Amino acid sequence: MIEQSKSDIAHNMAVITDRIKQACSKAKRNPNTVRLLLASKTVDVPRIEHALSLMDKPLMGENRVQELEQKCPKLSQPHPEVHFIGHLQSNKIKQVLRWADCIQSVDRPSLAKKLQNRLLFEDKHMDILVQVNTSYEDSKFGVKPEQALDLVKKISEFDRIHIKGLMTIGLFSADKDKVRACFQRLVSIRQEIESQQIPGVEMAELSMGMSGDLEIAIEEGATIIRVGTAIFGERQYPDSYYWNEQRT
Repeated sequence: MIEQSKSDIAHNMAVITDRIKQACSKAKRNPNTVRLLLASKTVDVPRIEHALSLMDKPLMGENRVQELEQKCPKLSQPHPEVHFIGHLQSNKIKQVLRWADCIQSVDRPSLAKKLQNRLLFEDKHMDILVQVNTSYEDSKFGVKPEQALDLVKKISEFDRIHIKGLMTIGLFSADKDKVRACFQRLVSIRQEIESQQIPGVEMAELSMGMSGDLEIAIEEGATIIRVGTAIFGERQYPDSYYWNEQRT
C-alpha cells in the first residue's frame, strides 16, 4: 500500500478540490452544491484528521463497521460528519448507530425494518440514502433500479428513518458512456420518486462518483462525491474487498 504523507495529502486535496470546481464550472453548477466525502477505509486516524482539517465541512465515510468503531473514538472533537457507506449487515446496526450520522447503503426492506426497530429501542432517528445497483452487477449491492421506488415507499412508513436521497457505485469501466449511463439512471430514479411526492421522503442528495469518475458524476448532478484513493493513495486490496461482504 502506498501511503501518502501529510504534504502529499494536502496536495491531493487541492487537486481534488480543483477537479470538483472545474467540473462544476463545466456543468454550470455552484461548487457549494457538491460535497467531498473522504472515503477513509484502511487510512489511519492522523492522516484522516489532517485531510479533514483541510475541509470547510468535514465529511468522512467508512465501509466497514470494525474500522468505524476503531477510528471514531480517536477523532478529535468536534467530530466530523460521519457516513457509513459500505454494505450493512443487519447484525451490525447497533454499532453503526453509535457513530454514523447517515447510512448511505440501505438497500432492502429487511434491513430497514431492523434499523427502525433498533432506532425505536434507542429512541433515535437516522438519515439514510437508498443504495441502487445502477450497473446491474452481481458483485455490487443495492436495490435494482426498477425496484427502487417500491423500496422507498416501504421505508417511508418507518418514522425513525429519514430518506434524504440515493447512492450508487458506478460501473468500474474506462468506457465513460457506460459510467455516465449509471449516473443518469440514478437521476431518472430520483425524478420518478420525486414525482410521487411521498410524505417524509427527500431526494436532495445523490451520492455518486469516486476518484476516477467524479467529473462525470458532477455533470450528471451528484451532490456527494466519495474520494479515497486520489487523496490517501492506493490501497493494498481491490475495491471488491471492501464492497463485497456477506449478504445478511
